[in-house]
Amino acid sequence: MYSGSSDGESHEAATQRKIPPVSSMLWVRNLRRYIGSGAGLGSEALMDVWLFVELRIWSLKQRGSCLIYLKKSNRKAPKLVQYQVSIRRHKPEEGSISHRVQKLAKYRFLKKQSDLLLNADDLDAMWVCLRENCVIDDATGAEKMNYEDFCHIASVCTEQIGPKCRRFFSPSNFMKFEKDESGRIAILPFYLYVMRTVSLTQARIDMSELDEDSDGFLQPHEMEAYIRGLIPNLAQLRDMPAAFVQMYCRIAAHKFSFFCDPHRRGKACIKKVLLSNCLQELMELHQESEEEITDTEQAENWFSLTSAQRICDMFLALDKDMNGTLSKQELKEYADGTLTEIFIERVFDEHVRRCKIGAGSNREMDFDSFLDFVLALENKDTPEGLTYLFRCLDLSGRGFLTTADIHSLFRDVHQKWIEGGNYELCIEDVRDEIWDMVKPADPLRITLADLLACKQGGTVASMLIDVRGFWAHDNRENLLQEEEEPEEES
Repeated sequence: MYSGSSDGESHEAATQRKIPPVSSMLWVRNLRRYIGSGAGLGSEALMDVWLFVELRIWSLKQRGSCLIYLKKSNRKAPKLVQYQVSIRRHKPEEGSISHRVQKLAKYRFLKKQSDLLLNADDLDAMWVCLRENCVIDDATGAEKMNYEDFCHIASVCTEQIGPKCRRFFSPSNFMKFEKDESGRIAILPFYLYVMRTVSLTQARIDMSELDEDSDGFLQPHEMEAYIRGLIPNLAQLRDMPAAFVQMYCRIAAHKFSFFCDPHRRGKACIKKVLLSNCLQELMELHQESEEEITDTEQAENWFSLTSAQRICDMFLALDKDMNGTLSKQELKEYADGTLTEIFIERVFDEHVRRCKIGAGSNREMDFDSFLDFVLALENKDTPEGLTYLFRCLDLSGRGFLTTADIHSLFRDVHQKWIEGGNYELCIEDVRDEIWDMVKPADPLRITLADLLACKQGGTVASMLIDVRGFWAHDNRENLLQEEEEPEEES
């Protein structure tokens, strides 16, 4: 097929001569002639087809290929490699053909996907079908179905709801669920699976509608808009004061940024948001009856109104001079002043933007940085929270902790411990205990990977930055016993 000549210009020229101009292609001429007549096309359809044709012609003009001959020393004949020229994707200009086509295609695609979803009535009808056609397990009383029942229910649901429910009744879906000795699955887990799939798909569609540049990522203001749209549908947030909505959306969206944008690129991947625990925690606010939820549970849920108000009150209480930012001295009062001074210094060194207020000791923490700070301390056992704290613990910025670092960090904890009237303790003993807890791969240093692998990284961090955290570790057996006693009484 290829000659032995090393001159590739003739091949490239021959290849280029075979590609006719786009405007001369037969399908382009025929389609233009058909559109020009407007036969059978409405004005909207005519515009849509015109946009498609013009965009297609533009894309064909932009694409190309180059033939590159690579000669290797151990081969006589050159090897032909074809590379498609990559076109860098630019954001289309507002009002341009590509921008209009992109918006139209996105709108129609999302509308089509939304039409395929089951609505609330469809889900209710499916649940009725499941219950009417299942069997009761004599041993447990659970409602179950075998594969024959599964196929029969699929037919009934398809007749009542339509073909859009058929995809949930595939053999592979049936095999996903735990089966008893008779090969039956419980109907409740299957129904919850359907509900969760529908909910996640609807969330994906809603987020994609807000994704202005259609890159699969949400910027903070887009995430806030998504949360603002959810508020009327969340039972526990319906009575939120209108004046607090903007602040609530800012606080809620920041948790998604903290956990779904660990590299701080200013945007969170939609797929990662959908799979995160944050979205599940937010959806817990759908529960209608607030009487079933204790104040403690509400405070533990970052997205609850109680938690958001707690964060704002905490920031306002610390901001003594009411300038909208926190100084080091003001932040030291956080958690009743149990955090060490060296940790507060390191927080400002690593996580407070230098260009926000000024340089050096004049730098102050804004509200967004405070949210990061609170999220890290309240989620010390997560990779994101521990990563935040490890940067503060790494005093020299080398990516690992040495015995000297542990000694320096715990010295402030020891001082607060003695000031609190507790017994004398040896820093070296605590250092050795930390080493035993972590069991680092390198016996001379502790890395972030070691802290994540040992599953006790959050406890170790608390021992080094917070005297209350060390007290909780030192009294862990008594605290565990106190937690078990009420359970035994109940």
